[in-house]
Amino acid sequence: MLSILNSLSNLFLNGMMVGSDMSLLEQMTPPEDISTNGHLIDSLFMYTTVWNIFYFTLVCAGLIGFSYLYHHRRNPKAYYTHGNKPKQLLVTLIIGVGVFFSVDMYIATKSTHDLTTVFWKYPKGEDVMKVEVLAQQWMWNFRYHGPDGKFNSDDDYTSNHDLVVPMNKNIEFRVSSKDVIHSFFIPNARLKVDAIPGRITRMWVNFNKAGTYEIACAEMCGTHHYMMKAKLIVLPQNEYDVWAKKSSALAMQSLDEENMDNYWGWKWEESK
Repeated sequence: MLSILNSLSNLFLNGMMVGSDMSLLEQMTPPEDISTNGHLIDSLFMYTTVWNIFYFTLVCAGLIGFSYLYHHRRNPKAYYTHGNKPKQLLVTLIIGVGVFFSVDMYIATKSTHDLTTVFWKYPKGEDVMKVEVLAQQWMWNFRYHGPDGKFNSDDDYTSNHDLVVPMNKNIEFRVSSKDVIHSFFIPNARLKVDAIPGRITRMWVNFNKAGTYEIACAEMCGTHHYMMKAKLIVLPQNEYDVWAKKSSALAMQSLDEENMDNYWGWKWEESK
C-alpha cells in the first residue's frame, strides 16, 4: 500500500513539475487550429462556454443574494413556500425558455448547419487525396494508393505512427479497426471519428499550415490506450511529392503479400 501511495505521489509531483513551465492560461489554451474548418467548432465551443458562464453567474448571484436577503437575522420567522405561485412560476418559465433558446436551440441549429453544409459535404474529384486508416492495439496504420489510384494493389505504400499529408489539399480518411473500437482524433483540426471493427467511417479535412502535430485515440481502447499516439506531418506540396515518390518506390520493391501487417486495405468505394 505504501509503495502505491509513493508511486501516485511521484506521478502527481512529476505532473506538477511538467506543468510548471506553462502558465495556467497556456494550459487552458486549445491547440492551434491548422484546418480550414476548425474555427466552426471553436466558435460553437466558445459560444456554449460563454453562455454557461453567464447562467452559472446568475445562479451564484441568486444563491449569494438570497442567502443575504433571507438571513435569519433579517427574517427571524421562517417563510415556507412550495414555489408554485404565479410570479414564481413565471420566473422559472422565463429562465427555462431563455436557456432553451439561447443554448440548446442554437447549438442544435448551428451544429446541424455545419454538419450538413461542411463536415458531411465530402469533396469530390481527382484532386481529393485518399488515405485509409487502420487502428489496432496499440498503433495507427496509414495506407496510400500508388500511381494506379487503387488501394490494396502492388504500388500501395503504408506508414505506421506517422501520417504524412500535403498542405492546402482536401484529404478524405476512411477509417476502420483491427480489434476494438478506437477513435481517430486530430486535435489541431478539431475532428475525430470512431474506428469500428467491421465498419468503415470517414471524415475529411484540409490542413493550411505545415508542421508536426499530434494524433491521438479519443476512445478508451484497453490497458495501453496511452500508447495510441501518432504524428501528423503536414508538408508543402513539393516536399510531399518527393516523400510520396520515394515511399511508393520502396513499397513496390518490398511488397510482401503474406505480411498482413503491411498488406492490408480495402476497396475504396466512391461516394454517390
